[in-house]
Amino acid sequence: MGLFDFFSKDKKETLDKGLEKTKTSIFDKISRVIVGKSKVDEEVLDELEEILISSDVGVDTTVKIIRRIEARVERDKYTNIQELDRILKEEVAALLAENNSQDVKDSFETEHLPKPYVLMVVGVNGVGKTTTIGKLAHQFNKRGKKVVLGAADTFRAAAVDQLKLWGERVGVTVIDHGMNTDPSSVAFDAVKKGMELGADVIIIDTAGRLHTKINLMNELGKIKRVIQKFLPEAPHEVMLVLDGSTGQNAVIQAREFTKVTEITSLAITKLDGTAKGGVVIGISDEFKIPVKYIGVGERMDDLQVFNKMEFVDSLFKK
Repeated sequence: MGLFDFFSKDKKETLDKGLEKTKTSIFDKISRVIVGKSKVDEEVLDELEEILISSDVGVDTTVKIIRRIEARVERDKYTNIQELDRILKEEVAALLAENNSQDVKDSFETEHLPKPYVLMVVGVNGVGKTTTIGKLAHQFNKRGKKVVLGAADTFRAAAVDQLKLWGERVGVTVIDHGMNTDPSSVAFDAVKKGMELGADVIIIDTAGRLHTKINLMNELGKIKRVIQKFLPEAPHEVMLVLDGSTGQNAVIQAREFTKVTEITSLAITKLDGTAKGGVVIGISDEFKIPVKYIGVGERMDDLQVFNKMEFVDSLFKK
């Protein structure tokens, strides 16, 4: 079971539904802009720029998109206002296709990955980090992969218990030392246990935020060093979880975390409850870090592999 099962009819319908608020917001605003207009002119493009920025696409990415549309209108002599939706969709798709963030394929297949594959998950409190870990564990587990979770977010109240509940719900092993214990020790034991059990995937939950950037950087660095004493090449991936409903705050969080640790993938959650889904476009364009998963619903299967073209198709589908 690989990438394409994720875009079965059911998955596509879930994606369409999950992006409905953002899509409706964008198209309602565009509809108001083009009322009474007969051609794509400077005034229309200025208002389109405001629409994209208000949808949390981000200023820099929005400017790129508008410039591309301007160039295309000039080159191909598009003036019909009815062409605007299609041009916008095509230029957003082209922009995302050209950046360095490649679509992640077969994200729940592990045959091509080191065994065990150690994934360290970071993100501020409240973004859905632990829930995302639980959903990842579910997706791997239902494909017959052996999963071990490490409850190394030992500073946040109830974080350990929350992860243990997910472990019970999904049916995977959780290693924990309780609250206010050494996170690096938990991570070490999780990797050790995963090796003993022959785990395919080991997922380490980490503290969302410490008192300063220096403390956070030191803590994440210590976890990495301790893991590497047992498995030198680990962690194989460091995933940052962002809450898409916070719009530009998610972008700020991405900037801050990329300053304190190397981030190799992103998961953007809670897109179904917001009209700010455009933030995915801006994040993908700005950071050139693969957006690996998006959350488009509350069900365990609603954490989907991110595919740029499928995302754009759903976002601009009428």
